[in-house]
Amino acid sequence: MDSDNRNRGRPKKFQESETPITIQAVDRAIDVLEALSKGGALTLSELAKRMDQSPATLYRVLSTFQARGMVENEPLTQEWSVGASAFRIGASFLRRSNVTARALPAMRHLMEATGETSNLGIEKSGMVIFISQVETHESIRAFFPPGTQAPMHSSGIGKALLSTFSDARLHKFLQDGPFEKFTPQTIVTQDGLLSEMQAIRAKGFAFDNEEKSNGMRCIAAPILNFQGQAVAGISISGPSHRVTPDNVAQFGALVKAAAEDVSRSLGAEL
Repeated sequence: MDSDNRNRGRPKKFQESETPITIQAVDRAIDVLEALSKGGALTLSELAKRMDQSPATLYRVLSTFQARGMVENEPLTQEWSVGASAFRIGASFLRRSNVTARALPAMRHLMEATGETSNLGIEKSGMVIFISQVETHESIRAFFPPGTQAPMHSSGIGKALLSTFSDARLHKFLQDGPFEKFTPQTIVTQDGLLSEMQAIRAKGFAFDNEEKSNGMRCIAAPILNFQGQAVAGISISGPSHRVTPDNVAQFGALVKAAAEDVSRSLGAEL
């Protein structure tokens, strides 16, 4: 990186350091938002207990965020939750790429054709982050709100994206194990995951056979950009009594076709 580009991202007199430079108060404030995003609505005492922090300190952070619309407080229950301003700021992450908008028609079609919830996810720091969803109308359904994260090795989208990794990148990923075994079906060995990648590449779609959650299955395929790079994954998820071994091939073909349609819209040559 040249000096001109480097200076645009940090002060001119900034010296490179191995140790990240952080501001403790900002770190604590972000911890509060993350705790609320994971825990939903929490009272001050619940939040303080979960974070092992002083209620007085957390209240100052929450009050500051509330003034900016980053958090909200329900007067009747005195519960705190993430506010609309935090959502608007987080949504800017999705606007960096048009894959979300490009994928939406395909996701709606998938939901209608299969009767199951359709999802869109990307890889970030070795995890899958779900960024969009079209829910089925069925009462029993999968639900991955935007921002939900899942391990690569145990999710349909994660495995679909892993199948596009170069041999060197895949080897590094496997070396970073061990991998958590969520259910008896979770594939956690290097040989098992390598074999799974070969199967996914041959079929063109990945199958999560209750590997993250008992009773839930997922079928996914990678979305490519004009450079042939995987930028996202598209999937359907549903309960095992509806996503059965008998319809995996049929649903897999639909998911693969949807991924190819979105890839072409992004300029990929297939």
